[in-house]
Amino acid sequence: MAQISQNTRGALFMIGSMAFFTMNDTAMKAVGTSLPMFQSLFIRALISVILMTMVVVWLGQHRQKIPRRDIGLIAARSTMDVVSVYFFFNALFNMPFANLAAILQILPLTVTLAGAIFLSEPIGWRRMVAILVGFVGVLFIVKPGAESFNVYSIYGLATVVVVTARDIFARKISSNVPSFIVALANAMAILLFAGLALPFTPWESVSLEQLGLIGLAACLIILAYFFSVATMRAGEISFVTPFRYSGLLFAILLGFIVFGELPDVWTVFGSVIVVATGLFTLLREARLKRRNRTIV
Repeated sequence: MAQISQNTRGALFMIGSMAFFTMNDTAMKAVGTSLPMFQSLFIRALISVILMTMVVVWLGQHRQKIPRRDIGLIAARSTMDVVSVYFFFNALFNMPFANLAAILQILPLTVTLAGAIFLSEPIGWRRMVAILVGFVGVLFIVKPGAESFNVYSIYGLATVVVVTARDIFARKISSNVPSFIVALANAMAILLFAGLALPFTPWESVSLEQLGLIGLAACLIILAYFFSVATMRAGEISFVTPFRYSGLLFAILLGFIVFGELPDVWTVFGSVIVVATGLFTLLREARLKRRNRTIV
């Protein structure tokens, strides 16, 4: 039996993480507005914190000392995650699933641009053109000025901006800090945020079906995070990153099966532009790395 290569393993992990993230979003959207948003977030975060704490203790990572610099970066990243969750779930509950997923596909490009601006990472004119073309694709998706463009479209765009900032903070965290510690800090920050908002929102009775969906979402989030960590530890990043776009396919499929939603022609057209420019950037980066290795 042939052994799976590290690149193939990494690609499978990436597809798995996108599938679990999308299924988590589907479960939370299914709960939708039948429960107040902060109540849903609080319950999911509470379950996630309990499960993640068990994992961290089981792995013995709670004994690890975290440097003060990394504590500040984790706090900053967690703050950005809280803000992104607010924007994301407001958009998720009030716009088509595939449309929101399509907007988020611009993230690899915005992170590349932010890395050049804030981390002094090199970026050539071809990458810059690809990023600008990608933004044009996003305009086709959100359709400013059209009837479908509303405040929730802006929330989707705001999610991209805040998640980009979150990822920049994440890149500065020392590599020896356990990933589950960072994830637990995020879950605790969301739990605190949602808990503080609860007194200002009515508490609705939770049915077994709603509790089951939120519990499922909490489990899926942990699985998604596990697969995303495994992705970065298997294969070359330039090879596995393009498989992130599988999330858009999962979103379109689940959006149709669960909610009966189908993206319109302009959303599909914009998505193709965004994905194509992202793939161009990643493939060009891989080609340059191979050329540099050959020269050396």
